[in-house]
Amino acid sequence: MSEGKQDREAFLDRWSRRKLEQAEEKPLPPQKAEAEAPAAPLPPVEGLTPDSDFKPFMAANVDGATRRAALKKLFADAHFNVPDPYEAYSEDWTAGEKIPMAMLKTLNHAQKLLFDEVEKTAKAPIEKPETPKPEPKDAVGKQDA
Repeated sequence: MSEGKQDREAFLDRWSRRKLEQAEEKPLPPQKAEAEAPAAPLPPVEGLTPDSDFKPFMAANVDGATRRAALKKLFADAHFNVPDPYEAYSEDWTAGEKIPMAMLKTLNHAQKLLFDEVEKTAKAPIEKPETPKPEPKDAVGKQDA
């Protein structure tokens, strides 16, 4: 029985040999006709609308700049330009109402009242605390009672 095991081909060797044989027997699948045929001319980017067909611009053989220009034209449409109301940072908070002058004056007044005191204490010279003087000791080194 040990001779039979030695004569048998190892599993991975047999698997590899059979895969190679199978690959040699199988003919290669035919190449797509689209890849061999010259690409159809693309429509001008300026004439694109959201209803236009954008598939030709997504082909692998289209220049990246042309693809980006077509996508830019597509996403410039108002349909894609609506911010998501549920997105936390989708609104523009930079163009809000300005603070009225009357409120600014009260804020400046409050700032002077609250923060001038802090500035005065910060500008005041720092005094060093006095160090306590040692108490006198008797000759033996013990303190008087």
